[in-house]
Amino acid sequence: MDESTAAPGAPAPEPGSAPDGEWLRVHPASPFVRGWVALAAIGFFFGRDIVERLLQGRPLIAEDFAGRAPWLVAGGGIMLVLAVLGFILTWYFTKYQVSEGYVRVNSGFLFRQQRQARLDRVQAIDIVQPLLARIFGLAELKFEVADAGESAVKLAYLRMDDARQLRATILARAAGVVPDPARPLEAAPEAPEFPVLSVPPSRLVGSLLLSEQSVGVVLGGVASVILSAVTDNRSFYFYLIPAALGLAASYWGSFNKGYNFTAAISPDGIRLRYGLLDTQAQTLPPGRIQALKVVQSPLWRIFGWYRMQVNVAGYGAAGSNGESASRTTLLPVGKLPEVMSMLALVLPDPGTPEPGRIFAAGLGGLDSDGGFVTTPRRGRFLAPFAWRRNGFAATETALLIRSGRWWRELVMVPHQRTQSMALHQGPIARRFRLADLVLHTTAGPVSPRLTQAGLDEARTLFDEQSARARLARNRQTSEQWLAQVAPAPMTAPVPGERSGSETINQQESTNRG
Repeated sequence: MDESTAAPGAPAPEPGSAPDGEWLRVHPASPFVRGWVALAAIGFFFGRDIVERLLQGRPLIAEDFAGRAPWLVAGGGIMLVLAVLGFILTWYFTKYQVSEGYVRVNSGFLFRQQRQARLDRVQAIDIVQPLLARIFGLAELKFEVADAGESAVKLAYLRMDDARQLRATILARAAGVVPDPARPLEAAPEAPEFPVLSVPPSRLVGSLLLSEQSVGVVLGGVASVILSAVTDNRSFYFYLIPAALGLAASYWGSFNKGYNFTAAISPDGIRLRYGLLDTQAQTLPPGRIQALKVVQSPLWRIFGWYRMQVNVAGYGAAGSNGESASRTTLLPVGKLPEVMSMLALVLPDPGTPEPGRIFAAGLGGLDSDGGFVTTPRRGRFLAPFAWRRNGFAATETALLIRSGRWWRELVMVPHQRTQSMALHQGPIARRFRLADLVLHTTAGPVSPRLTQAGLDEARTLFDEQSARARLARNRQTSEQWLAQVAPAPMTAPVPGERSGSETINQQESTNRG
């Protein structure tokens, strides 16, 4: 592997115009942007005594300072030199390369590490700008290629223009665009984008105030007032303090991540931008979304608001940290027309001549609206409020699962993203001839599960969905979306035909517990 770089003193080539296979370095200020905490810690260690004296009203300089000054200066100077030297070595040994269908990153001077990602397996590309990086005009580039975020390849930091250009180059290679041999140094142009929607800050604030967390705090406050009045003990109010602090932190995190949320469509995928202090720009290439969920709480129904979340390989499960939760959010809060617009981006070919009718029935319909198959009437004793909502419908390109009467939920899984399936039936469900069908996708906030379906309907869907997944995967001949063949009409699967062992790992299990 050739790791040669430009000659000393030569200007660094632009990331998008460098010869294929050339190793490049990140911005020289990158280690200082990442390691500012270490510099701040050194300053705090040596300035703590002065701050304490200032607060206590004592003289800023102690009487014996003259004797200790040479040692303090020497110690501080050595620590500062070591920190700066570590930053320089970190920058010098961090290189990246785009070549032969891979993006590679080498880092570390004591413990060397090389990470690489196949361009045709890139699931998403994010441009992240923490507050300090924004001040210096720098950005971090992240490539997601596997589950749980463990295989994320990161480049921190590049100039913002260089990061955007490198993203355009990688997306072009991932799509299957071949560079012109006559002009190998020509940078790939950034694909144009067309705005789709934006979330007003007022709506974002309203969605936070009407969240389940707010309801919990209000109920806790009411309970504290009642208990204080009954027992004549004011200490119950103190229990609200940690709850209020936690709620304020949660509000701020959600507002900071969802502020200025915008969505756009471009030839290289769906582009999402959001953030108040730390901004982030995501690019989801076509077909990389594994599953999608649209939810609506009872309070949000008053204003017709919905939230959309997705499973994307590499993002992991939402809720593990704030970053993961924001990255798996396709729409933090939106109305029905905006939801339909985002659904059209995720699934450009809905596989039905009446997509509006079936999606509207999935969001708010009952019984057989839109062709949904719901829980049989005998299951009303197990789900007295939701049995008319719980159901499924299949188009030629995706399986739709709806559930919940008060907290409404619609899950959509493209057929080719069905990795495995399982039938679950407990003793009570077995008594009523009901079963749950679970679809397995990558880790994320969406857990596709058809609850309390009729046993015969669940078995038929199990067979038909395996056939649909097999046919959909056969049509996807390449991971590069420009090289994929046009979709062919999907023939109806033969009921009872079980061929999942060819392309999809199936399992039918019975939960005896």
